[in-house]
Amino acid sequence: MSDHAGKHFPRPNAETQPWWDACRESRLLLQRCSACGAHQFYPRMMCVHCDSDAVEWVQASGRGRIRSYTVVRRPVSKGYAAMTPYIVALVELAEGPTMMSNIVECAPETAAIGLPVQVTFERWSEDVAIPVFRPTTG
Repeated sequence: MSDHAGKHFPRPNAETQPWWDACRESRLLLQRCSACGAHQFYPRMMCVHCDSDAVEWVQASGRGRIRSYTVVRRPVSKGYAAMTPYIVALVELAEGPTMMSNIVECAPETAAIGLPVQVTFERWSEDVAIPVFRPTTG
């Protein structure tokens, strides 16, 4: 576990706690609506597609593609300085939702829109694991 002092740690609430608990176990969950079948991210009390409150947690594949990205060369705070340069991307998950995350194990010059990625987890503390993505072949 590398030094994550000075980084912005998540603050789970009632809606997000199951998601953070799964991340700690290196599992990526999404919400799926039992009424219309749509997946959504970030966690909410209701389906954003049909307004049903019948949302449930399901295991996500963890696969996706980079939809957009930027390379951060100037850290937002001292806690992120050792990471620079780093890639922040919008990852379109295979299930449909888009989530913002970091792309790891990828040189900034090789990042590209459409690049296939797979989730992995970066442990920040005993209680916090952050989902990040790394390039895949296929």
